[in-house]
Amino acid sequence: MPSYGFLSTHPPTRCGLATFNAALAAQLTADGTRSGIVRVTDHGDDQRPVPGVVHTWSARNPAGWREAAAALNAYDVAIVQHEYGIYPGTDGEEVLPLLRRLSVPSIVVLHTVLSQPSARQKSLLEQIVATAGAVVTMTDTARDRLLVGYAVPPGKVTVIPHGAAELAGVPADRRTRPHLLTWGLLGPGKGIEWSLRALARLQDLEPTPTYTVAGRTHPKVIEHHGETYRAGLHQLGAQLGVAHAVDYQDIYHDQEALGRLIRSADVVVLPYDSREQVTSGVLIEAVAAGVPVVATAFPHAVELLTGGPGLVVPHQNPAALAKAIRRVLIEPGLAARLAGRVRPLAAHLRWPAVAARYDTLAKELLDARSPAVSAVPA
Repeated sequence: MPSYGFLSTHPPTRCGLATFNAALAAQLTADGTRSGIVRVTDHGDDQRPVPGVVHTWSARNPAGWREAAAALNAYDVAIVQHEYGIYPGTDGEEVLPLLRRLSVPSIVVLHTVLSQPSARQKSLLEQIVATAGAVVTMTDTARDRLLVGYAVPPGKVTVIPHGAAELAGVPADRRTRPHLLTWGLLGPGKGIEWSLRALARLQDLEPTPTYTVAGRTHPKVIEHHGETYRAGLHQLGAQLGVAHAVDYQDIYHDQEALGRLIRSADVVVLPYDSREQVTSGVLIEAVAAGVPVVATAFPHAVELLTGGPGLVVPHQNPAALAKAIRRVLIEPGLAARLAGRVRPLAAHLRWPAVAARYDTLAKELLDARSPAVSAVPA
């Protein structure tokens, strides 16, 4: 079995990319496969060492990519999570010399593929793809966007979906009122204000729905704007007369607690403002859990939900959001039909299946590097 070095943000950093890396690393090494994590940290991150982390690359170290590359070269394959904002340098450009310094095959996982990148962002991503052994996108939309908008070799790009936890055996909290749920790090663009306005339009239902907004404010938002966004949501809810129905859980749930929360939901609401988001771990987790989803038309939602386990509505349109939620809650059989459409998707979204595809890709890269062995007749 190949050994794996991982380059990423990683717990105790609390963000979707860190959670993704932790889950993928745990699954790929569950059988005892040797591995090590090179953790990327930013200002304000908890710098304490954690199990599995063999090196820390701090944004405060201007040439930290050299030591990070040396740590990754101790393994057979390097798996690198890519997002423009996590590595040092403009647009995270210091990941590129690191990739060039690797002596082992690399798999770069693209969490964002912009449809309208700056010239610098476009050039950087093209060079990253050129340097990597293989590149993974998590949706067909991201792959198509990459092949159409960037000069990259198609043969290097593989689509492997974002993984999801198995929640089938997780108990659901019993509730007496319909439960709407949004979770994840908060900040402008999350679109919670549209959900609050939609909730105000659902007050004629009996019983009236409750809405849980679970998650802390994104650290970068706190750094620059404090809790202004969260305070604005509280104020808006009071103005709309729905504050009593909204539960703001300002915590970062562990997997067990999050699983119970997801299973208790009647509808997962993803009211994001983004028209760029080609990957959403929250969306994958909700779909894999069999909970109907109502989402705005960001690219990953359009790809996964159209004709599938959810409803897609226009951006920043609380009337459309409320109408779709109402349908799921009261239209006979709709929620069951949406949940039933998950079954063909669920198996390949679970972490074991996702990790197996990464393992296969890694072995293909290693096989391609091995010198051909000629058969010698006996």
